[in-house]
Amino acid sequence: MIPKLERFSQKLDNLSLLQNQHWIVVDEISNSKNVYIFRKNNELLISQNGKVEKAKWEYLGNNSLLIEKKDEIYLFKHGFFDENILALKVDSKNEYAFLINENKCNGEINSLDKVIEFLTNKYIEPHLKKHFEDTTGIIINNKPKNLERTFINISYETNIGKIEVSQKLPSDTPDVGNKVFQNGKIASDGKYKMGFMWHIYVEEGIVKKVSLF
Repeated sequence: MIPKLERFSQKLDNLSLLQNQHWIVVDEISNSKNVYIFRKNNELLISQNGKVEKAKWEYLGNNSLLIEKKDEIYLFKHGFFDENILALKVDSKNEYAFLINENKCNGEINSLDKVIEFLTNKYIEPHLKKHFEDTTGIIINNKPKNLERTFINISYETNIGKIEVSQKLPSDTPDVGNKVFQNGKIASDGKYKMGFMWHIYVEEGIVKKVSLF
């Protein structure tokens, strides 16, 4: 989805849009709130449930962002950026970290599904609607009703083998409440590493949490 949104995105060099905002990491964990504040002096404040850690950030040009915290350094590339949502792509990987602007969204976008829904409604659907109207001359006044979707099993490679997650769409990401299977059986309880900065926590064959770390 993110590559389709590039034409609508701001560039990372629009630092006035990035700085001094409260960017909340979307990690599906209800009892943890991680806030990133990019200050003008390249200081990065990371607040986890009110406990603040000081780190550093630097815009490197070429739509690249460096984040240095304690003994870890991450290089991110531009994914998507507007006043509401910041999607950073882990360098050399097809994985994204999503952050939302608390000052703009007022807690309404609090999950990956909500991020996708927001971006679809704001950018993709209006663009497709306009293209259809321009090419056919037919004006669309009403949105079609949502059709009931069935769940399908999508395979993922993890640190402890391949698993299957029951999702509505292949483009969805594993979310809290999804069923998880491994080797044709209900997946064992535990933490599954899905990628460089992406984990799911499974209990009784159900996704209980999704986290970047």
